[in-house]
Amino acid sequence: MNEENGTPRRRLTRAEAKVQTRERLLDAAAHLFASQGFADTGVEEIAESAGYSVGALYSNFDNKEQLFLELLSTRLSDRISSVAEILDADTGGEDPLGNLSRLLVQAADRNAEFVALQAEFWLHAVRNPEFMAAMATQLREQVDALERLVAAALEQRGGEVPGVSARTVTIVVVSLFQGLVRRRLIEPDSVPDDLFGQALRWLFAGLRATASTGAHPDSGAGSNA
Repeated sequence: MNEENGTPRRRLTRAEAKVQTRERLLDAAAHLFASQGFADTGVEEIAESAGYSVGALYSNFDNKEQLFLELLSTRLSDRISSVAEILDADTGGEDPLGNLSRLLVQAADRNAEFVALQAEFWLHAVRNPEFMAAMATQLREQVDALERLVAAALEQRGGEVPGVSARTVTIVVVSLFQGLVRRRLIEPDSVPDDLFGQALRWLFAGLRATASTGAHPDSGAGSNA
C-alpha cells in the first residue's frame, strides 16, 4: 500500500527487482568495504546487510572481487555524471569551476565513505595485479568520459597548447581532484572551499600563458640551473 495516497503499490517487474537487488547489494558492500576493508568483509555479511541470501548475491555477481569491480565502475560513473552536469549546465555567466570546488567539498566533507572506498580500490589493486589491470581500464574510461568536457573548457579559455593534449590535462585535473579530496579529509583547513576551482584557474592560466609565448611545455626540461 502506498502510504501517501492509499493506492496499492505496484509490483516490480523481474527486471526492476533485479536492478533493485543489485543496487542494494552494492550499497551494502560499499558501506562494509569502506568501514572495515575489502579483505575483512565476507559475502555472507554483505548479503545479510542488504537483506538478501548469499544465493541472491551470487546470482548477481560471480564473486566478491567482481562485486568490488562493479562498485568501482558505478561510483566512478556517478562522479563523472556529477562533473558533466556541472560543466554542461547553463550557469548564467558564473564560472563552473566554482561549482566543481563545491563538488570537491561535498566529496571530502559529506562522502568520506567514497574516499575510503578509493583507498580500498588502490590497496587491493597494488596487491593484486589482475585487479590493477581491471582498475586501469576503469580509470581510462573515466578519463575518456571527462576528456570532452576538459577539451571544451580549454577551448573556452584560449584553446589547447601545442604539445599538451586535452587527455593529459584531464589526467592532471582528475589527479588534482583526488589529491585535494584526501588532503581536505585529513586536514580540512589546508584545503579551503574554493581551492580546487582556483587551482584549475591557475592551470588554465598557465596553459594560456604557454600558448601565447609559443614555448613548448617541455622546453625547460633538463636545463641546468
